[in-house]
Amino acid sequence: MFASRTNWRLETNRLTRALEEHRRSGKKLFDLTTSNPTTCGFAYPEREILAALTDSRGLVYRPESKGLGEAREAVAEYYAGRVGFSVSPQQVDPEHILLASGTSEAYSHIFRLLCEAGDEILVPAPSYPLFEFLADLADIHLVPYPLLYDHGWQIDFPTLRGALTPRSRAVLIVHPNNPTGSFVKPREAAELAEICAAREMAIVADEVFLDYAGTAQPAQTFALCDAALTFTLSGLSKISLLPQMKLAWTIVSGPETIVQTAIDRLEIIADTYLSPSTPVQLALPKLLSLRHTLQAQLQRRISANLIALDSGLRESNSLARLDREGGWYAILRIPVTSTDDEVTIALLERCSVLVHPGHFFNFSREGFLVLSLITPEAQFKEGVWRLLTQIDS
Repeated sequence: MFASRTNWRLETNRLTRALEEHRRSGKKLFDLTTSNPTTCGFAYPEREILAALTDSRGLVYRPESKGLGEAREAVAEYYAGRVGFSVSPQQVDPEHILLASGTSEAYSHIFRLLCEAGDEILVPAPSYPLFEFLADLADIHLVPYPLLYDHGWQIDFPTLRGALTPRSRAVLIVHPNNPTGSFVKPREAAELAEICAAREMAIVADEVFLDYAGTAQPAQTFALCDAALTFTLSGLSKISLLPQMKLAWTIVSGPETIVQTAIDRLEIIADTYLSPSTPVQLALPKLLSLRHTLQAQLQRRISANLIALDSGLRESNSLARLDREGGWYAILRIPVTSTDDEVTIALLERCSVLVHPGHFFNFSREGFLVLSLITPEAQFKEGVWRLLTQIDS
């Protein structure tokens, strides 16, 4: 009765069952996996956010296949003054922007644009597991290419090139990566563009964490990349800490000869799914303008939690934190005495600490745990102390 594309394993795994049992027990949980900023104790400018949603024009349905012009202009303004991977200075053209109800919808549109059933998209490993479900729903295959760790993360280009087949349609990059926090370097971006341009493939760049660099130097953006057909995705979820507003965008860049064709086809796909919420589109300029104070709070949280984590690790003989350049996560390398799942379940059952096992993010081997750095500080500090005490004992 049901399509094979949704034939996922639906039974609960051991970690999920252990977490459900812990919650039934009523014991306090030190959750070091939380990624929902709206539940992490940040001070939101509530009046300004709510006021932005009261525009009376939102009472009228104005479908625009690309999204409302003023909303797309606000997105273009967000990129003003940024440095891209292009050879010459550029600006984002509002006519090259298409709005969507979240990056998942944007991915769906791009996959439908580029791929026939059974085609392939190259994706980084480690990376976020959502891509697997999006690929299943689009009837395409994901082919992993490794990110290697050696005094920082880098793309394994020999393996990436070896993974290319006649059915390869795009290389997906996450910039910075989730969870490694690594940015694509200029030389890597140039090599990616060379590969994709030569094989008539596209770059799909997920930049939802772009604003969260670990240094004061702004990161370069793929939205200003002209060497190969490029689709750059971002949205309100991470930029303004507003995942509930459900508004994201795709920026199309690259050689002029194919950019307009891509936009024309994407516009029809977007029109088929209808426009995102009108009130949120009208509020977008204000919601983007509020990002500075919200991001400042989150960056302070990340810094404080990193200090707490590194302080604890100085007393540890068996754990180490991998280098990161940005994003919201930290990766711990732990002794491989059992599987990451078993370590995670033991931490939950013995000291009420919840972390992600490395395989959740498609690490190629055991020995890694992933922690969210936006966890409230007191909870994070106590959770880290319990984790270190348990693993070092």
